Amino acid sequence: MTIDWQPLKRIIAEHESFLLTSHCRADCDAIGSELAMAEMLESLGKKVCIVNGDEVPNHLRFFDPEQRVETLGQGVTPADLKVFQVLMVLDTSAWVQLGPMTEVVKEFSGVRVVVDHHVSQDDMQAMVFKDATAEATGRLILDLSEALGVSLTPTLAQILFTAIATDTGWFRFSSVTASTFEALAKLVAAGANPPAVFAALYEQHTLARLMLRARILGNIEVLAGGRLMVTHVTQQDFAETGAEPADTEDVINTLLTVAGSVVAVLFVELKKITKVSLRSRTDFDVRAVAERFGGGGHRAAAGIAFEGSLAAARKAVVDVLLEELK
Repeated sequence: MTIDWQPLKRIIAEHESFLLTSHCRADCDAIGSELAMAEMLESLGKKVCIVNGDEVPNHLRFFDPEQRVETLGQGVTPADLKVFQVLMVLDTSAWVQLGPMTEVVKEFSGVRVVVDHHVSQDDMQAMVFKDATAEATGRLILDLSEALGVSLTPTLAQILFTAIATDTGWFRFSSVTASTFEALAKLVAAGANPPAVFAALYEQHTLARLMLRARILGNIEVLAGGRLMVTHVTQQDFAETGAEPADTEDVINTLLTVAGSVVAVLFVELKKITKVSLRSRTDFDVRAVAERFGGGGHRAAAGIAFEGSLAAARKAVVDVLLEELK
């Protein structure tokens, strides 16, 4: 890792209250980074509050049994958050991903800090601690724990193992190195339980989630001679299956199991936007495509919050992908 943690260590030493937030539709890396950072700061005697722009997805609530992650507008107002001295944005550095928390961050008058591993970055007028080669933001939090001299408790180890495991696709992405497994060994030695993590994540699905997946897979269209796999899910699909947007997580990776596929794209029709998820298993840079529409992410995994209908998003993004795949 290339991050110099000394400036952040000084910030932590010099301040007493911390507000933590992350991107909307938070995943395990986002939630895990928040929960881990909170535990670390509290072990140092700090006051900590975690507030996101939307709720923790139902299938990830096991991850936060004490319901530490609060939701803006549900018992928490922007005015309540002005009392904190430091605001930490974890696992994103893009305004578009903060959702309802965007204005809170913009208007925050204290110290702003970003800890992230994504390449895409907006100017949040913050002190940025970033390593785009890191497998997950949770890995950066693990490194920070060592820099701070915070001991790994079993709870902390379990949280960070989950963050790293999920953001690496259970260690199959190209971001994984020998160093990854060295870090995981520390976490398991400290009490992380991989079988329990896997069971909680992938063996407790609702029937609604499974039915939604069936619809998404049933909507697959194959383009560019089999190199581009495209599918979608509509508001009607959510209503008829009883599933929720978070239930689309990970299904896009199934599209890339087809031999010859290069890029997969999933369009999710939400109330105000169309969420576009892009994945690649080759050198094709989906981040570059996402950035053309105001999105971002990684070379092999990126996303777009498209301000328009599903049909408009599909035409615009697929046209670019087809052109790039020529």
